[in-house]
Amino acid sequence: MPKDIPTIDVQYLVRTLRGKRVLLDSDLARLYGVPTKRLNEQVRRNAEKFPEDFAFQLTEEEFEVLRSQNATSKLGRGGRRYRPFAFTDYGAIQAANVLNSPAAIAMSIYVVRSFAQMRETILHSTVIVKRLAEIDRTLLEHDGALRAIWHQLQPLLQPPPEPPKRRIGFLS
Repeated sequence: MPKDIPTIDVQYLVRTLRGKRVLLDSDLARLYGVPTKRLNEQVRRNAEKFPEDFAFQLTEEEFEVLRSQNATSKLGRGGRRYRPFAFTDYGAIQAANVLNSPAAIAMSIYVVRSFAQMRETILHSTVIVKRLAEIDRTLLEHDGALRAIWHQLQPLLQPPPEPPKRRIGFLS
């Protein structure tokens, strides 16, 4: 990656919308070193290169939730006028292609690697969760077996009953 591009931890910019991990247009534009307006302009001009699984525009409801979470200004007071676009990892690559600047290309590689690293981390944690569930199931089976053995051993651990006392004297 060129030295003039700041290293940014992309993981903190990634959000989950509609079940997909995405970067918002303003974050992606900042990473690529272009104004958000220019990025969105290129996305609109090249709409056929951005299918729904690459990029999508937020709905009004999603935009309102995002605005309330980020405490951005209201419309008419210097805030954002249009609903933002959200880019998946594939959309981030495609955005670099339509921007066609050296900074965008270098950052797209960085962004894609960050998405890949996140995917690998999630995959590893899924494997760990499955293994923990398997261990838990095994422990429950062993717990049941140990409980059964304990119940069977309890009578053996009791002191033996005392034999009846012998009667002294003549028995008739």
